Amino acid sequence: METESKTHKVLPVIPARNIVIFPQMIAPLIIGRSRSIKAINEANESDKIIFCVAQKSVETEKPKRSDMHNVGTVCEIVQYLKMPDGSIRVLINGLYRARIKNLIDDSDFINAELSPYKSHELPKNEENQALMKTLEGEFKQYAKLNRNFPEDALIKYDNLESMIDRIDLIASNVEIDLSKKQELLELPADERLFKLIEFVSKEVEILKIRKKIAGEVKSKLTKSQKEYFLNQEMKAIQEELGISKDKTGEVGEINRKLDKLDLTPEAKKKANQELKKLSRTNPVSPEYSVALNYLNWLAELPWAKTKNNKDFKIKKAEEVLDEDHYGLKKIKERIVEYLAVLKMVDNVKGQILCFVGPPGVGKTSLGKSIARAMNRKFERLSLGGVRDEAEIRGHRKTYIGAMPGIIIRSMKKAGTKNPVIMMDEVDKMSSDFRGDPSAALLEVLDPEQNFEFHDHYLEIPYDLSEVLFITTANTLYSIPSPLRDRMEIITLPGYTEFEKEKIAKGFLLPKQMKNHGLKDKLKIHFSTNALFKIIRNYTKEAGVRGLERNISAVLRKIIRRYLKDNSRTSFQVNTRSVSKYLGVEKFKESKAKKESKIGVAKGLAWTSSGGVLLEIEALLLEGKGKVQLTGKLGEVMKESANAALSYSRSNYKKFDINKNFYKNKDIHIHVPKGAIPKDGPSAGITIALAIISALSKRKVRGNYTMTGEITLMGKVLPIGGLEEKLVAAKRANIPNVIIPKGNEKDLVDVDKQIKKGLKIHPVENMKEVIDIALASN
Repeated sequence: METESKTHKVLPVIPARNIVIFPQMIAPLIIGRSRSIKAINEANESDKIIFCVAQKSVETEKPKRSDMHNVGTVCEIVQYLKMPDGSIRVLINGLYRARIKNLIDDSDFINAELSPYKSHELPKNEENQALMKTLEGEFKQYAKLNRNFPEDALIKYDNLESMIDRIDLIASNVEIDLSKKQELLELPADERLFKLIEFVSKEVEILKIRKKIAGEVKSKLTKSQKEYFLNQEMKAIQEELGISKDKTGEVGEINRKLDKLDLTPEAKKKANQELKKLSRTNPVSPEYSVALNYLNWLAELPWAKTKNNKDFKIKKAEEVLDEDHYGLKKIKERIVEYLAVLKMVDNVKGQILCFVGPPGVGKTSLGKSIARAMNRKFERLSLGGVRDEAEIRGHRKTYIGAMPGIIIRSMKKAGTKNPVIMMDEVDKMSSDFRGDPSAALLEVLDPEQNFEFHDHYLEIPYDLSEVLFITTANTLYSIPSPLRDRMEIITLPGYTEFEKEKIAKGFLLPKQMKNHGLKDKLKIHFSTNALFKIIRNYTKEAGVRGLERNISAVLRKIIRRYLKDNSRTSFQVNTRSVSKYLGVEKFKESKAKKESKIGVAKGLAWTSSGGVLLEIEALLLEGKGKVQLTGKLGEVMKESANAALSYSRSNYKKFDINKNFYKNKDIHIHVPKGAIPKDGPSAGITIALAIISALSKRKVRGNYTMTGEITLMGKVLPIGGLEEKLVAAKRANIPNVIIPKGNEKDLVDVDKQIKKGLKIHPVENMKEVIDIALASN
C-alpha cells in the first residue's frame, strides 16, 4: 500500500523529464540542472525524501507551476552518487502519490506544499478479482513478448499483496506514452484498473503484430532460395515421369487458351516465341512474370469474337434515339443513315463521328444510345488532360509495370472486336516532352491504317477496323487539323428554352424521381411555368446539367418536407414555390437591358458553353484622341475595335460626326465581365455601332442584337457559330437579330423552333446596320 501515514507537507521538487514515477517504482535519475541538484542535495542531507513530478514539455529548462502536472509521487532516495561532470545520479523508490497545493519557488530550488492524494484499496470482490486476473494475464503475455522487459519485475509483482501496488507496478513497467502514464497516475484506483487493462491489451496486440512481421521478413529472405531448389526438384520429377512442363501449370493453361483463339499469323508466331521463352525461364526470374503477363494479355484480347452488326432494325434504332434524346433531329438522321449503310454492307470505312458542342447537350449520352441501338458493347475513354503518347500506344513490355494503351485496354474490357468506343474531350489533350497523344490517335482514327494498329506493348498489329469510334469536343480550334480531317464533324448547338422544358418533363424529372427513390411513392407535378422559371432565372447554360441539378435540389426539399409530415403525398411545384425551394433568383432579367441607350450596343458571341449576349459600351471623354480598350480582350478583338474606329472616322459625314473629334476626345471601349477572356472578329459591327452612337449622340435600339465582322470599307463578313448565337438571342428575349448576308444560307440548317419569334436582318455593309439599329435624333 502507498504509505500515506507518513505524509510530508513541504518537500523539495524534482521536475522529471521523459519519465513518470509511480509508487512501488525504483528508477535511476540523472540530475543535471542546477536547481534540481540543489533540491536533491537538500533532500539527501535531511530525510532523503523528495517529490518527483513530470514536466508537461521536455524542452522547458526552468519549469514554473504551469509547466508541471498537478499530481506526482513522493520518493525516497535509495542511492546517491556524484558524477565527475558535476551531475548527480540517484536511485529513487516511489512511496505514494501527492498533489501540489502550492509551489514555493525560492532562488535555490523549488519546494512544494503537498496535499495527500488518497488512493483507497480496492475491495476484494469478485468483479475486481476477475479484472485483476485479466490484467495479470495480459501483463505476463506482454512480459513474454517484450524483449526489453526487466526479469525482476515479475518476481516483485508476485511478492506484492495489495492490488493497488500491483496496478502501479504494471503501469510503471509497460512502455506506453508519457501522457497515458500521467493519466494512470492521476486516475482513481477503480478507473485506473480499467484503463490499464485497455492500454496493456493494445500493447500486447502491437507486439504480436511486430513479431509476426519480423517472422515474415525472415522467411522471405530464404524464400527465393527455397523456391529455386523446389523448382529444380519438380523439374527432375517431371522429367522422370515424362511430363513436359508445357502441359502443366500456368504455361499449359495459357497454351490451351491461345489454342482456342483465332489468332492472326503474326500473333500466333509471337505467342509461340513467348511460350518457348517462358518454358525455359526460371519462375523466380523477373523475365518469367514479364512473359507471363504478356501472354495473358494476348489470351484475353478479342481476336475474332464480334456481336452481329446486322442484328438490329432501323426503326428500333430510331426509337432508341428518340427515347434517349429530345430534338437533335439532324444529328439523329445522320446516325440512322450510318446505321442503314452498316446494315447493307459488312464494314463501313471513313465513318469517324465527332460530336462538337457545349457541355451538357448530350454528346456522351448519344454515344451510349448508338451502342444500344446497334446492340454493341460501349466503352468510354476520357482523353481530358492526357499528354503522354504512351497512354494511347502503351509502354514497351520490358519496362516495370508496363501495360498496353487505353485503346487495347478498352478492347479487352469490351470483350468483342466491334464495340462502340467513345473518346470524350478529344480537344482537351496536350503534348509535352513525352510525346503528342493526338499524333498517336491519327493511326487509331484513320480507317486506312487502323486495321493494323501498333501498340508498343503488344508489338504486333491489332485490327481496329470493326470498331465504331466516336469522339466528343467542346471546341474545334484546339484539335490539330490532321486529326480533325479524319473525323466527320456533327455540331450540337445549345438548347432553346422550349427544348429544355420538354427535356425536363420527359427525361430529367423522371430520372431524378427514380434516383431520389420517389417513383410510385410521391406525386410531384412541376408546372410548365415553374420549369421555365428555373430555366430562365436559375440557370444560364447551353446544356441541361444545371437544370438537372436545380430539379434535384427541389426534390430534396420536398423529400425533407415529406419526412417531417408523412400525411402529405402530393406536391405541386409552381412559380411561387420554385423561389421558396431554390432561394433568390440567380439570373434576373433586367428591363434596362432592352432600353435604347447612347453608346451601348448588344452583340452575340460564341463560347464553349454556347452562345452569349454581350453589351459593348463606348464612352467619349475629354482628351487628345486616345483609344482605351478594356474587358480582357484578345488581339483579334482589339484589331476589330481599331478597324471599327477607322471606319467611323472615314465616314464622319454620313453619320453626322464632328470631323475633328479625334483631336479633343478620348474614346473608351469596354466589354463587361472583365474577368472572362474575349476574342474573335464577330464583334466588329457591334463595336462600330457603339462608337458611332457615342459620336453622333444617337441611341442604339435596345431590342436589337447583332454579330458580324467589319472591314475598313464597312463590309460585313460572315461569322461562325450562328445557331448558338441565335439561341442566345432567343434566351435573352431579344426579338431582332442582325447577321451578315453571307450567313443567310446557314439559316436553312437552323431549327425552326430557334428561329420562331426572331426577326433576322441579313446585312451586307455597316450602313445597313446603322439604318436598322440606330435611332434617329
